[in-house]
Amino acid sequence: MVEKIRRVVTGHDANGKSIFIKDGIATSVKEMESMPGLALTDLWVTNSAPADNSGNADAADRPIVLEPPASGTVLRIVEFPPDSAWRDNADAKEAFSSIGADHATDDTSEDAMMHKTSTVDYLVVLKGEIWAILDDGAETCLKQGDVMIQRGTNHSWSVRTDDPCILAAILVNAEPI
Repeated sequence: MVEKIRRVVTGHDANGKSIFIKDGIATSVKEMESMPGLALTDLWVTNSAPADNSGNADAADRPIVLEPPASGTVLRIVEFPPDSAWRDNADAKEAFSSIGADHATDDTSEDAMMHKTSTVDYLVVLKGEIWAILDDGAETCLKQGDVMIQRGTNHSWSVRTDDPCILAAILVNAEPI
């Protein structure tokens, strides 16, 4: 079951005073059909740097795509199910295609989930543990509270326990390598 994430967003009233404009369960959620249990919840998106904080529109109210807009960012929660629930049956090509990322997959890798984005990703493990895998076969286990900075490298993920892993991910647009 996909985690429900409470999102609180501030803004400004007509007099420029701070207000809460959103307080509720995030609604921009995509569970990957070809990978049951793998879910993306977008909490906020910026289209430029510096970001535009004017207006009170919901910046996450858009289709979920893997990468942020050019010069932008995405704040996302990613829920990875245990490998045993999906890895042998998943269609990675279909999953990446469903989030506008046909270009991200590495067709030369034996790992169908191996991919690369034009981003700097700040990743924080909120719950569980997950293995980060690089294209040379190097891997490391990340546990709750661990942080990984992923800098446009080929990578994949593996949850080798019986419990899902939940990551907070801040994706920042970057020049491609």
